[in-house]
Amino acid sequence: MESWDILLIGVALAMDAVAVGMTDGMAEPRMKPRKMFAIAAAFAFFQFIMPVLGYYCGYAFARQIGGIAPYLSFAVLAFLGGKMIFESFSEEKEGVPARRTGAWKVLAQAVATSIDALAVGVTLLAAESEGGLPAHVALCSLVIGLVTLCLALPAVCFGRYASKKLGGRAELFGGAVLVLIGIKLLLEGIL
Repeated sequence: MESWDILLIGVALAMDAVAVGMTDGMAEPRMKPRKMFAIAAAFAFFQFIMPVLGYYCGYAFARQIGGIAPYLSFAVLAFLGGKMIFESFSEEKEGVPARRTGAWKVLAQAVATSIDALAVGVTLLAAESEGGLPAHVALCSLVIGLVTLCLALPAVCFGRYASKKLGGRAELFGGAVLVLIGIKLLLEGIL
């Protein structure tokens, strides 16, 4: 495994966080820059910490979590997406959704989109045992987290911008995206 591989793993792992971050921006078009950064940072933190946990907990832990991870991710994202879709039909002010993206919601999203990173930690452990890890696992995980931050922050900003253009349909669209990501993660885990 080379340094470029770690970077590409970071990009691949960040894609779900990017899509979910975009929906957060859509759900709250008046979101302040500080909150946009906090959302992206939450995704980045969990994308950083999960490979470290997978690495140190080893194969046994990853096998146990790996079996339920697709179902858990699907349940969390489908619930949050379904809630957004339901709320998109509720009363709106001036065509802009009145919902705010709360800390618990962001935490649940960050965990749900980073569960697959546990398996990456096991992959890093296997690569290290074969002498092929380019750096310490913490540094590799830090790269993954930074890549997620660099990709998720513009996604949240874009979602906020798109929400202004889409008006009340943004929350409906964002909820549908969360449900579809949940279905994608479930199908990937099953197949």
